[in-house]
Amino acid sequence: MTLTRRTALKGMLSTAAVPIISGGPAFGQSNTIRLTISASHPLSIAWVEPLKTVIVDRSNQMLEERGSDSRIEWTEAFAGTLYNFNETLESVSTQLTDMGWIGSLFEPSGLPLQNIMYSTPFATQTVDQAINTMNQLNANQPAMKQEWDRHNVTFFGSCVSDGYSLFTKEPIEQLSDLEGMKILGGATIAPWVEPLGASLVATGIPSMYSQVQTGVGDGVILIGTGAYPLKLHEVAPYVTRVGTGPLTFGGFGVNTDTYNSLPEDVQEVLAELGAEYSTENARIITELEEKIWPAFEEEGATVTDMPEEQKVEWVNRMPDLGQAFVDSLEPQGIPAREIMIAFMETVREQGAEPLRDWSENL
Repeated sequence: MTLTRRTALKGMLSTAAVPIISGGPAFGQSNTIRLTISASHPLSIAWVEPLKTVIVDRSNQMLEERGSDSRIEWTEAFAGTLYNFNETLESVSTQLTDMGWIGSLFEPSGLPLQNIMYSTPFATQTVDQAINTMNQLNANQPAMKQEWDRHNVTFFGSCVSDGYSLFTKEPIEQLSDLEGMKILGGATIAPWVEPLGASLVATGIPSMYSQVQTGVGDGVILIGTGAYPLKLHEVAPYVTRVGTGPLTFGGFGVNTDTYNSLPEDVQEVLAELGAEYSTENARIITELEEKIWPAFEEEGATVTDMPEEQKVEWVNRMPDLGQAFVDSLEPQGIPAREIMIAFMETVREQGAEPLRDWSENL
């Protein structure tokens, strides 16, 4: 997206965060506030759907229940109608949109602390543990909050996905079966699979089916809820539930200038709904998991759970990702050591049983 187009779009939306005092024909209220909420992904995605069903659909009802004379007139721009997946942070930061889903996984340099869970695999067992850990860190750790502040974003709730699993052409009965395999996945997953003798072929989700089908890859490492809609099990029918643990990768944020311009009661409603966004995202993921795993088998896939001893062996063969996380960020003045230690402490407080202490050598 060019600067010219971005500037034009921003101009079109320049009134989005300004309270308009009018008769309010849509609501019959004295204070109509026009806001734009956006996402680069469609509403069918578990971390986008709550933007609509929680933030948009419930906001005016809550304002009415509180006796507020404010109502929000929403402009909904989902499925990339305003910007692409790699522009989510910039678009909220620059007020191209007033608020929306921000994918930290696409912002390794801008939001490195928000990506800590890519450096801590096998640390969580449930979506609640993952999302509660990150929401607590964002609330209590100044460095986490400052990371958002630097981008003019007020952050309210993390998003979460289920853990990663393997979808392969051949069965994986032991870790040695992965030696020599070409595994398709996100580039951030390379340190997870390469210690097993496999090679990570970085690719995007839309290309995975055809790339397995044509031999570019021997399999895929991906979250189950992402793999099922792609029907990856048709071309990679051996499905191994690895249990790397659910992980977070961004969440719901509001442009800080927008937020500060709003009446206090509207700010309160957005803050409360922002927290509920996380809860609903976690509920959707849990519900989807209950549906997709039986569906894989019903549609002909062979589904197995990776034995615990193999998971322990796998995580111990990985490099020291915690130390690498710290070494890459501390020279930049980012207190990564402090955050990694706090992460491991918090995740245990949430009831998780990490298979490896990623802060052990710090």
